[in-house]
Amino acid sequence: MTHPQRPPISPEKYARLKAEAKAPYRGLRKFIYFGLGASGLIGAFIFLTQLLAGRDVGAALPNFALQIGVVALMVSLYRWEQRKEHKS
Repeated sequence: MTHPQRPPISPEKYARLKAEAKAPYRGLRKFIYFGLGASGLIGAFIFLTQLLAGRDVGAALPNFALQIGVVALMVSLYRWEQRKEHKS
């Protein structure tokens, strides 16, 4: 029994599929890093305004620091992902 001939795949599509096979879900991870970083940035802005207004400084300061830490972590993870992408 003979199989029908498959059309050849374009080199661009082959390269994209090969890259996806090497690092699955890279796009999803980058999207999650961006989303969580944006959320942390919004939270940091809210807690910064509370600090500037002088409202509940004892609770707002640790929360502000946490939000800044989340943003820094997401930026570093995104940059790490970018470096890994450029290496491969």
